[in-house]
Amino acid sequence: MSDTAEAATGPLIEITGARATIRLNRPKHLNRLQAEDLDELTRLFNRIETDPDIRVLVLTGTGRAFSAGYDLNSVAERAVSASEQQSAGSAFEVVVNRLEDLGVPTICRLNGGVYGGATDLALACDFRIGVDTAEMFMPAARLGLHYYPSGIKRYVTRLGVDNAKKLFLTAQKIGAPEMLRIGYLTAMVPVECLDEEVDKLAGVLAGNAPQAMRGMKRAINEFARGEFDEAAADQRHRDSMRGDEIREGIRAFAEKRAPQF
Repeated sequence: MSDTAEAATGPLIEITGARATIRLNRPKHLNRLQAEDLDELTRLFNRIETDPDIRVLVLTGTGRAFSAGYDLNSVAERAVSASEQQSAGSAFEVVVNRLEDLGVPTICRLNGGVYGGATDLALACDFRIGVDTAEMFMPAARLGLHYYPSGIKRYVTRLGVDNAKKLFLTAQKIGAPEMLRIGYLTAMVPVECLDEEVDKLAGVLAGNAPQAMRGMKRAINEFARGEFDEAAADQRHRDSMRGDEIREGIRAFAEKRAPQF
């Protein structure tokens, strides 16, 4: 995965085998997201969701940062508008929630710093692997912004009440070791080991049963949000007991080989 700075564009996608990689690509502005980038991310997520050959998504950035979040100029324009309209925050929220609910497992490859709304974008991924020089901060309290509710809920359910309060209310920057300690990072590695660690996890996820993972990811997210649909989860469990995936999984286990889902 290249981190080399190049001409600014919207998010780029690369598909290699069972893996899709989306790269934020405005390196001179620390991959700050524009309104058109949100539309493109939604389009790419929908494309990934409907492609049965894609088993895992990696989200990353170009250059020295993962992302500086959403363009503050759009937020400022909304703040001085005399008319009520969809806020920049609500548009961003829709994209982040779409990422969290994506059926395939997702990995955020944190190639550098992650700031503002991008901290929630990364948190919406199932795993976050970051370099040991990464840092993060959530500046909402400094900006006079009450963050959107689903983002606060994600912080609380994934990081705990105390860590969510510290990050939101103090607006203080923390480094990679602290990000790892509080559970924001799944793993922390030297920059030269980043791709190896991401590739290793992506390979594991791409090799597991896609429908079983999709259903269990949905149940875990529903549990975390207090929206668990027990009947639907029970039906998925029952269906899996009669499905092709479990037949192949048991056969592969008996034959001492890797399953082919």
